[in-house]
Amino acid sequence: MEKRWRILEADERQVSDLADSLKIEPAVSKMLVCRGIHTYEAARSYFQPRLDDLHSPWQMKDMDKAVDRVIAALRNGERILVYGDYDVDGTTAVACMFRFLNGLAKMGQVDFYIPHRYKEGYGISRAGVEFARDHSFTLVIALDCGIKSTELISLAASWSIDFIVCDHHIPGHDLPPAYAILNPKQKDCPYPFKELCGCGVGFKLITAIAERAGLPADHPYQFLDLVATAIAADIVPITGENRIIAHFGLLKVNETPCQGIRSLIEQSGSSKKLNITNLVFMIAPRVNAAGRMDDARKAVQLFVEDDAAKAKAWAEQLQSDNTERKEADSSITEEALALIQGDDKLLARRSTVLFQPHWHKGVVGIVASRLIEQYYRPTIILTGNGEVISGSARSIPGFNIHEGLDQCKDLLIGFGGHYFAAGMTLQKENFTAFSERFEQIVASTVPPELFTPEIEIDDEINFDEISPKLHRIISRMEPFGPGNPKPHFIARKVMDTGRSRIVKSDHIKFELSQGSTQYKGIGFGLARKFSLMDHLQPVDITFHIEENVWRETRSLQLQISDIKISS
Repeated sequence: MEKRWRILEADERQVSDLADSLKIEPAVSKMLVCRGIHTYEAARSYFQPRLDDLHSPWQMKDMDKAVDRVIAALRNGERILVYGDYDVDGTTAVACMFRFLNGLAKMGQVDFYIPHRYKEGYGISRAGVEFARDHSFTLVIALDCGIKSTELISLAASWSIDFIVCDHHIPGHDLPPAYAILNPKQKDCPYPFKELCGCGVGFKLITAIAERAGLPADHPYQFLDLVATAIAADIVPITGENRIIAHFGLLKVNETPCQGIRSLIEQSGSSKKLNITNLVFMIAPRVNAAGRMDDARKAVQLFVEDDAAKAKAWAEQLQSDNTERKEADSSITEEALALIQGDDKLLARRSTVLFQPHWHKGVVGIVASRLIEQYYRPTIILTGNGEVISGSARSIPGFNIHEGLDQCKDLLIGFGGHYFAAGMTLQKENFTAFSERFEQIVASTVPPELFTPEIEIDDEINFDEISPKLHRIISRMEPFGPGNPKPHFIARKVMDTGRSRIVKSDHIKFELSQGSTQYKGIGFGLARKFSLMDHLQPVDITFHIEENVWRETRSLQLQISDIKISS
């Protein structure tokens, strides 16, 4: 699909002042200002992250209550159940907390519980609360879930089971009657960074307990590889604390990962240094596949296993689940695309809401994302063969999917999530009414231009300004992700040398010139635009600058994201 190009704007005075302060080129200064970095100290923190810059966990509301309760449970020999969601964020959070508490607890005092996606559904389940009761657990630490589980946490309290909720999802109007709630998104929580993932909130609790227990300050840092994996997989902003944790977590992933991460890296066959993108597309799908296709407990078993052979066996199971997930994902996506393409009414909509009873519940979120790649609009995919159906929603910039669902809550049994992703359940009889309501909300909320994907461009640059020095600076801006995107540039009036060609049917291998300077590049999925190169006219390109390594020879190349005839 066609894309809109938008060159980011920045206050010229701020750009000039920062350039003077840091003794850097204005182009680099502009990239920093566009990322909210306006001062020398902010730039220092950005380019030189320090774990000492993490906020004190004691700033989070209820942290003192949570720590006191955990310490009391450990001292009194109470049984503690670590409970978490079945996705990457939840399973890594459970693994971190379980490993940490096991180091402080008596044998058999701590256990973990992951709800089965299909038998129990998302979040705190009745089966999970009953498991706690039946196995004499008096304290449950809920990770990446629980903020909306008012009734079930009330039930647990009636059975003398205390809950500590560590969540990052948007709270509802009524909070659950937990012993303590750790969630920086609570309206009255003073914690300065609001965008932690669930594992991140759990990590803050670990940090506070470790401090109270007199453990070395670096003791919680053993879990940074898992927290970084959760940050990557949950698509939270790579800013503030998340960027610090991701930076040091990636160092651990690449140098001394836990045995579970090491086994997943070996399964992937990668020998390169891993970055956030690798965690998102290489590690996360294998972890998520356990919960999508079978039982997410095996993901936790992988992350808490220290024996290399046993970890390898768990990783092989996740690899098998991921292969099955890919097959389901592919077939359902094809079906969904066929439904849209065969229905003019669906094609004309501003949203996509589809339901089929036989679709696999574990991959509907992935399918929603795939459909957005084809039809750029808020998308909901539902499944279920009973009276109650459920599904996943994905959105585009400009439409808050959580707020959209809130406007449909009278038609839903329940829902929860974030700006870009959410889940919901509803009565099957309400599907048509829900679909129509949701379409009306999207159509009346999202301006027409936002249905065309946008490429945000940091700056215009000439080929002769691309240099190893610029690439080194860009490399120091990692880790990249939401809130800290990889710098994107535009070069105008570029000519094809005549040697550009289509490769693997869908990509273009470019050889381009601008003046006397030439660069090679790759444009994934751009083969449909190859005809633009035949016009013997100058073109404008948008691109990232990358390093290519071939037979130990390093050179800069362009990863081209779009191309248009120069105006």
